[in-house]
Amino acid sequence: MSSLRADAAARRALILDAADHVFGSHGVNAPLDLVVERAQVGRATLYRNFHDRTALMQALLERTVDRIARRARALEGRDDALFELIADIAQRTVDSPALSDYWRAVDPNDSAMKAARAEVWAIFEGPMQRAVAAGLCRPDLLVADITLISGMLGAALRGRTRDERTVLARRALELLRGGLQGPAAAVDTDGGNRSPEA
Repeated sequence: MSSLRADAAARRALILDAADHVFGSHGVNAPLDLVVERAQVGRATLYRNFHDRTALMQALLERTVDRIARRARALEGRDDALFELIADIAQRTVDSPALSDYWRAVDPNDSAMKAARAEVWAIFEGPMQRAVAAGLCRPDLLVADITLISGMLGAALRGRTRDERTVLARRALELLRGGLQGPAAAVDTDGGNRSPEA
């Protein structure tokens, strides 16, 4: 019985991998037959696991949240875990543009989306508090800001190719890191630095 469950889990993972690839290459409206073909399973197997496209996208979303949670556990205890997790989100945007686009396009009040967002916020809360306590990022950072940060990283979706998305994601990370660390000292008219209070 356990081997049957393991086989079913392996088939489900295979379908999700195939969907991730197909949607990343052809968009979320790609024919599901392409997913079936890439996964090398029958249509009945696809629909036994995912009754429609929305269920497939939600499963991909859940898998991404689970990966973020596993990564956070692996980084536990590190002061810079917040920045590593944000870099992982940027990489996911590059690797899976369709899923990132889906995350941004679905109604934020959708129950599955709200649950996923709440889970991501809970994952980020500890690393964020640790980064603030270590003086690595600004003290006014809120866990809800993760949604805004994710949206900023989503600008990498403007890249038409993986290479273009990689360049955009790296630049977004550079700019975000500066913003997360806090406001830079203001520059006076003589070109010298002065403190924001001056």
